[in-house]
This record gives sequence, structure tokens and C-alpha cells, in this order.
Amino acid sequence: MPLAERLGDKSDSRYCGVETDFNDDMPQLLFFNINGGFDFVVAPLMDPAYRPSLMDNDSSRSAVLPFAGSDLVLSPSQWSSLVVGKISSWIDLDSEDEILRKDSEIALKQELAWASHLSLQACLLPAPKGESCANYARCVNQILQNLNNMQLWLRIPLEKSDDDAICENSDHLGGGQIDSWELWNSFRLLCEHHSQLSIALDILSSLPSANSLGRWFGESVRAAIIHTNSFLTNARGYPCLSKRHQKLMTGFFNHSIQIVVSGKAVHNLPMGSSELAANQPDNHVDGIQKHPLRSYLDYVGYLYQRMEPLPEQERFELTYRDYLQSPLQPLMDNLEAQTYETFEKDAVKYIQYQRAICKALLDRIPDEKASLITTVLMVVGAGRGPLVRASLQAAEETGRKLKVYAVEKNPNAVVTLHSLVKLEAWENIVTIVSSDMRCWDAPEKADILVSELLGSFGDNELSPECLDGAQRFLKQDGISIPSSYTSFIQPVTAAKLYNDVKSHKDLVHFETAYVVKLHRVASLAPSQPVFTFTHPEYSNNKSNQRYKKLQFVIPIDTGSTMVHGFAGYFDATLYKDVHLGIEPSMATPNMFSWFPIFIPLRTPVCVQPGSPLEVHLWRCCGATKVWYEWCVTSPIASAIHNCNGRSYWVGL
Repeated sequence: MPLAERLGDKSDSRYCGVETDFNDDMPQLLFFNINGGFDFVVAPLMDPAYRPSLMDNDSSRSAVLPFAGSDLVLSPSQWSSLVVGKISSWIDLDSEDEILRKDSEIALKQELAWASHLSLQACLLPAPKGESCANYARCVNQILQNLNNMQLWLRIPLEKSDDDAICENSDHLGGGQIDSWELWNSFRLLCEHHSQLSIALDILSSLPSANSLGRWFGESVRAAIIHTNSFLTNARGYPCLSKRHQKLMTGFFNHSIQIVVSGKAVHNLPMGSSELAANQPDNHVDGIQKHPLRSYLDYVGYLYQRMEPLPEQERFELTYRDYLQSPLQPLMDNLEAQTYETFEKDAVKYIQYQRAICKALLDRIPDEKASLITTVLMVVGAGRGPLVRASLQAAEETGRKLKVYAVEKNPNAVVTLHSLVKLEAWENIVTIVSSDMRCWDAPEKADILVSELLGSFGDNELSPECLDGAQRFLKQDGISIPSSYTSFIQPVTAAKLYNDVKSHKDLVHFETAYVVKLHRVASLAPSQPVFTFTHPEYSNNKSNQRYKKLQFVIPIDTGSTMVHGFAGYFDATLYKDVHLGIEPSMATPNMFSWFPIFIPLRTPVCVQPGSPLEVHLWRCCGATKVWYEWCVTSPIASAIHNCNGRSYWVGL
């Protein structure tokens, strides 16, 4: 049964598994562990004593392989949902011993063929035995080419020795200073970033630095195997985890990573039931004694249960997590009613706009002239009217008189605008203009120009080009809301997003910037500003073309990292101290109109500790389109992406 029911959480991390020894009575093994409270087993499929070379050559063709029972001993749904196959741990495909190497290759293929026959959802591969894993990876890669939908979890110990703190468990992979991420990286590169190859992290008693741990959340980690000897003992004699381990576990839960408990019970529990399981009715099931690892499971469940429920906004965004969407083409295409409705529900955004308009009105008209002067305010890109409403509410709040022009190019939205004006009896205040703001000849100049043309990257929905066209009907001392906006980027590890782009098998998708609710992503360095636009802009030689070179330094204790691309954000100053944006360090709380943007790299870049990452971005303008180009020049040079806007552009 799940660890708990957490409001809004339907992820795999609700389920906890247990690693078992070989047992040729699979029904009994499953019964004992499932009734003991675990949701699935990670169980060996083959007798560990089996070696292909020990089979008699003449009889081997007809011999029955020593698997853990026939496929008929469990139902197909039980095999599929309750069993993760564990490939024999003795396998060593890079051994110097030729017999062992050949035995390993034969056994690996036999076991995975059997697992595929059983329609298992996943199999756990043993960790590479040494630093070299080329032959192991070659064999796995061959299997991956013809594998059904089964995932292969490569077991990787979570360890990284630091200069000032050598990991106690560093002999796990041969001693000395080590970073097990390097082992994973070598293996996945040899397997060409295959989407069905993922990670099962072995959680040991000592942990690397927080920065080093953080990079794993952008990798394709499916499971975390926590060993019983990694648990501490609390004052009552029950297992518990250190504060750092607890924080790591919460991270796993939040990133849909399943926990697997492994090892023998090492805590001598006092008599009586655990305080965490005191009210559990299933300490004994049908006369079977409580599972020896139940206290560890109960503690994992306790950590899961104490997490806060997902906020309403997070629940709303669940289906968008790591889902790549093409950015809007607001000038070329007319938005649909459903898109308008989604944006209009973002109350926080319009509260910020109303605050900015209030301040602008108060600065524009002193109190003694409030009843004498009417401020001309133009909403350019009025949509279905939310900014018109915010403007009129600001006028009411400040006691200022207002005349509003609502300019909208989408004829379908104009229908809604007319209906709104009639419904609210705004006919004497609001004039609706069905026109592209760049072509409209205004009958008078505006005191305040209000727009919501910002994209996830600030200028990526052509706000600069639109406002340049609208600026001619703003008074020389007029106010633009927003008054400026800046885009930001930061390097990220994003294995899932990279594989989703790669699955299209073409250049176009690698040269497209996507809107995406980032989730299984590791941010590797703080974001840096890229392009800034200010409005109004009266410079004689103004241009909306931009170029920026940035250098990111990834904290040295992170270790080596894989940069799959860049996360893009924006921050906008609406007026004076009123801002809104999605840049993580200063994001407007509870606002959902914009998800970040993901700018992929065709070939991911591996950055070694201490090496700077140098990135170049261009904003290019043509007669009919605007586009971005980007590349990396250090530590290695990449191709310049999206040259001449050949793959991705925004139409003027």
C-alpha cells in the first residue's frame, strides 16, 4: 500500500520497495513482502550459483535455466506491477578473466530476455565493478536497441570524495578519491543517452556535499536504494536517518523517485510495537511475524507523511511538469478562448498591474487636480479585457478620472471586449479599437501605455517590436507599463527534457526554445541577466538586436556536471518598485502565467570542476521574423544553434 495519501501527489514516490535475496518460490516471496507492507520487490530472477560455463555443452541446449519459477507462478499483472527484476550481482563484463566476462554477457542477455518475457517494468543492473565499463555498456546498449518498454536501472553508489572529507565508503569502487557520477556519465555516453537507461542510487551512510547531491535531481534517477546500515538509532532504539539524509529523502519524494529498502535488520528493537507503527493492525498477518524491515519502512512512511500537501498552484501545474510546449506566436496567430481564460485566472499578475497603474496615476495627477484632469490610458493588446478592468479599478482606487482605449488585433477577442464593456456599462469610458497597435493611428496621445506582451524569456513574444510601434502615440513624458524587462538564463542538467527533444530525431527540435514547467531539473549555477529592454525608448540609433556573452562558474564541490541546456526566465519592472517575474531568486509568488523557457544543446556539454562555462546568445531581427541563436565556447565549442532562424523564429 502507498506510504500515505498526500493531497495532489500521484507520483511513483508514494510506493516503497524492498530488495530481496534469491528465492525460487516467488509467490511466497511476494506474499511475505507485500503483506509486510512493501509495494514491490526487487528480486533476483536467476539462481546466483548459475554460471553458463559450468553447464555441460551437450546438455545446455535442452537444460532449463535456473530462473525463480515459471512465468505462470504469478499473474501477468503481478509480474508487471509488483516485481522489479534484479540482474545477478556477480556479473562483470569488463573482467580480465575471459571466462567470467563471457559468462557475464551470456547471463545478462538471458536474464534480461526472461525479464522482457515477463513484461517487467524495470530491471536493476549491477553497478560496474571498476572504472572501465565499456564492454558492459556495449552489451547493455545492444540490448536497449531491441528492448520493449522496460526500464534498465543501473545501480550507482552515491559517493563523491572531497579533498577535505574522504568518503568512508570510497572502497566501493576501488578506493581512492572518486565521484560515482563520472561512472554513470561514462556509461550513459557509451549508451548514447538512451531514454530507457536510468539510475538506481545506492544511498550510503555518508553523503557528498549539497551541491554534489543536487546535480542528481536533473539526471534520470528512478529509484534510491537505502541500506539499513545507513540508518541511525534514535533514543528509543528505532531506526532513523540523519538530518541530511532526511532532506535527501524529501528531495526524492518530490522528484518521483521510489525508495527501496535494502539489507538485513541491524536494529535490535525493544519489545512492543514501534511508535511509528503502534496503530498498525498488520504487525501479524495470518500468523506471519511482522516483516523484519517493517520499522525501516515505517520510518520512510513517516518522512513521506510529514511533508506538506502540494499547494493548489502546484497541483494545477502537475500535468505540465517537464512537458515541452512551443512558445506562442502572438502576432502571427490569434489566441484561443481557452488560452485567454488560463491567463485571466492569474489574479496575482493583475494585482501587480493594478498597483503599478495606481502609482502611475498618483504621480501623473496631483490630488488637487484629480477631478479636473482626465488621464488617457491605452491598453495595447487588450485581449478580453483584464487589463482594462485593472486600469478602471486603479482609477476608482485613486480617485482619478480615466479615458481608456482598448486596442486589440484579434477580432474574436474584440467580440468579448464589446460584450464586457456593455455588461459593465463602460461605454462612456472605454473605446474599443479593433486594430494591430503597430498600424493604428491614434486620435490623441496617451499619458499611460499598458501592455502584457511579455513571454517566458521577456522579449520572446515580440514585446519590444510591438511597443516600438505603439510608442508613437505615447506623450513625450508618458509612462509605459511595463517600463523595462530583462531576460535571464542558467545552465541546467535536464536529462528528461534532453531525451524528449532527442526523441524527435531531427535538428529542428534541438534548435527550438520550449516553454516548460521545470521539475526534474538541476540548476547548476545562479542565473545571469541577458537582454534588457526599456520603454519608452527614444534613442536615435535604437535596435532590438542583442548579443551577450556570459560565463558561469559551477561550484567546485558539485563535481563534474552535464549541461543539457539552459533555463530561461524574465523579470519586469512595471512601474518604479512594482515588478513581476519568474527569475527564481526574485520570482513573484503564486503567479502562473509564465513557465520558464528551456534552450537545449544539440550535444550536452560535460563541465569539469573549476572549469568555466562560456555561453553566447544573440537576438536577431529580420524583415519578417525575430529569432535567437546560441552556442557554448568553453569548456568546448558547440555548433551555433538556429543559424539564421532556420528552425525556430517568431513572426512579425
